[in-house]
Amino acid sequence: MVLPEIAKLGHVALVTPDLEKSLWFFRDVIGLEVTEQVQDTIYLRAWGDFEHHSLSITAGESGYVDHIGLRTKRREDVEGFAQLLEKVGTNVKWIEAGTETGQGRAIRFKLPSQHTFEIYYDVEKPHVEEKRRSVLKNQTYKSWNRGVSPRRFDHVNIHTSTDASLTYEFLEKQLGFKMREFLKDDDDNTVAGWMSVTALVHDVAVLAKPQAPSPARLHHIAYWSDNMQDILRAADILKENGIDFIGPGKHGISQAMYLYVMDPGSGCRVELFSGGYLIFEPDWEPIEWTMEERALGNTYWGDSVQDKPQNNITIEAK
Repeated sequence: MVLPEIAKLGHVALVTPDLEKSLWFFRDVIGLEVTEQVQDTIYLRAWGDFEHHSLSITAGESGYVDHIGLRTKRREDVEGFAQLLEKVGTNVKWIEAGTETGQGRAIRFKLPSQHTFEIYYDVEKPHVEEKRRSVLKNQTYKSWNRGVSPRRFDHVNIHTSTDASLTYEFLEKQLGFKMREFLKDDDDNTVAGWMSVTALVHDVAVLAKPQAPSPARLHHIAYWSDNMQDILRAADILKENGIDFIGPGKHGISQAMYLYVMDPGSGCRVELFSGGYLIFEPDWEPIEWTMEERALGNTYWGDSVQDKPQNNITIEAK
């Protein structure tokens, strides 16, 4: 039997109490392209994203994450994961094709952290009209069309007040993620883990936050730009639009340059991300960080996220 496999992180479905403001932020400031709008949901993607959407924003009463999507390597892997997850007692809900615009049949389930994840394979890759289409055949939209203009969706960072070790184990054993870097507390508990199914240092980061107001929280979603100068340019664009941000700075963990900014409509934090390193070694040994090294891991240099009150703000994930 061939075990099912996750290919990549696909999208985040975000609910916002101010759809107009969130659309302005993600489309005009961040520079994402609108794929289409269906009723009160708007689907967006970066100029280098190929799937129908990497982000959806839907009007609602409060800001929260409805689900996080993962795409499989093969169509039959969706059914394969459904069987494996049900076998270990996970409640699996089937989502019929078309329920989420641009996407085929999928399954949804909760991690031990209570975050809702979705697994799918079939997805539309819509034709782009000529005025927005890149002349490059291997690129979706014109780059630098507006705003910050990041290339692609990169990762999510989630927090939980539950026992995080159960989520690390679930991601590893049930979904095939690998631990790349991790932080241990003084009692030898892993309290932060950066995990991936790709060559990235992390597609998903999970942090233990016992004091969180609800079990499942989102710290940020991240979009990746080609180089570090792009992040400095992003800082200028945010400042010109009167938007506060954290950074720029460089992480020790992942070695990437970062800037954090909040969507004023939903409260969702966005990390603008560049640099870092890729992992191609089949025998990669996870990198351990201690609490004494945590400051260096979080902020190698630059504006420290730990020293900013905005860093403690998270939105609910359901």
